[in-house]
Amino acid sequence: MFIYTVQPGDSVYQISQKYSVPLDQIRLANGLNQTNIVPGQALVIPTNTYIVQPGDSFYSIAKMAYLSVNLLIRANPTISPNRLQPGMRLTIPNISNYQATGLGFYTLRTPEQDQSLINNFAPYATYIAFFEYHFSIDGSLNTINDATAIHTAWSRRVKPLMTITNLTESGFNAQLTHQMLNQPSARNNLVNHIDQIVTNKGYAGVNIDFEQTLAADRDLFTGFLRELRDRLKPKGKLLTVAVPPKTNENIPWLRGYDYGGIGSVVDLIFIMAYDWHHGASEPGPVAPINEVRQTLQFAIDRIPRNKILLGLPLYGYNWTLPYVEGTIYPGISNQNAVQLAMNYQVPIHYSEKDQSPYFQYVDDQGIQHVVWFEDARSMSVKSLLIREFQIEGAGVWQLTLGFPEGPWILTNFFHIKKS
Repeated sequence: MFIYTVQPGDSVYQISQKYSVPLDQIRLANGLNQTNIVPGQALVIPTNTYIVQPGDSFYSIAKMAYLSVNLLIRANPTISPNRLQPGMRLTIPNISNYQATGLGFYTLRTPEQDQSLINNFAPYATYIAFFEYHFSIDGSLNTINDATAIHTAWSRRVKPLMTITNLTESGFNAQLTHQMLNQPSARNNLVNHIDQIVTNKGYAGVNIDFEQTLAADRDLFTGFLRELRDRLKPKGKLLTVAVPPKTNENIPWLRGYDYGGIGSVVDLIFIMAYDWHHGASEPGPVAPINEVRQTLQFAIDRIPRNKILLGLPLYGYNWTLPYVEGTIYPGISNQNAVQLAMNYQVPIHYSEKDQSPYFQYVDDQGIQHVVWFEDARSMSVKSLLIREFQIEGAGVWQLTLGFPEGPWILTNFFHIKKS
């Protein structure tokens, strides 16, 4: 696999001819329902053979394949880098030797849709965390129709996880978490209910996604996780947790998460390494590479590497311009972002500093927009970070958003662990 950045005047047909890859394979790998591609668009080219083009070098080809030059040279011992000629065929070496855990969050829909999605994603997932159960102030839980999803996951060698959140009708509720954690009866009641559902429904374990936890509840939250672990571990059940990204301990709204304490208790930590810019912020990259790198560096100093999953977003945001403070701007899936650029026939730009794509367009009402999102390039760079930091693997929010390039990227960089 390599990633081609569309140039002015390119067509999918021309690209397919240039690299001798069937047009339909390129369309399938990139989810292209139409072929009106735009300059700057990243296309996964699903082949392990690269046909040299005029102006190519081992360096430029290695960069497109997200490899080191030395790896590419070793995979092509009969070709001298100094004698590269157009039309030569280079082998792109297989680098999927990194054993990684893959976790995908999935918002349950209907049993039929659940079954279909799980079947499609099963080859690329170790765990799927079903979203979501949420608790009430007394520690009780809602009910959801998850039987088909649980059964399908196990049948496809995917371990199902029960996700519990502090979501309410108004969003994630820190006060609800605060009240539950500070009432021993409610806390114990929640542990009991989680234990019962995990055991009775046949979940492999649980994912705790309590967002916006208060600094005052930092130790109580870690203590709650310890209580839950002590209940689940003797039964062979997993405890995983989703936490926001931290680069230091001085960020007031993130002090509720003790990376070291949490890491000593749980089996896996999904770090939500995104939303540095979001629907309530000014425009910008959702998961800029420097901040992601700093988050991983902070994490590995406090959490065992074999417990860390790097969370990746399958979405971006669409801001209108000029930005108006206090406005909530909508999210957009990565796939729909690309489709939007194609619909308006505007070029996609790529921030080398942030390793993130973006574009601007003017809508039918004459309003200017800017969209930041993730594509095959930005996801590949983050995949290299996982290998560099030697962490356990990756996870995504969330599977219904879709990302056709995802399976190609995952299987290019990793061998996904299965039960």
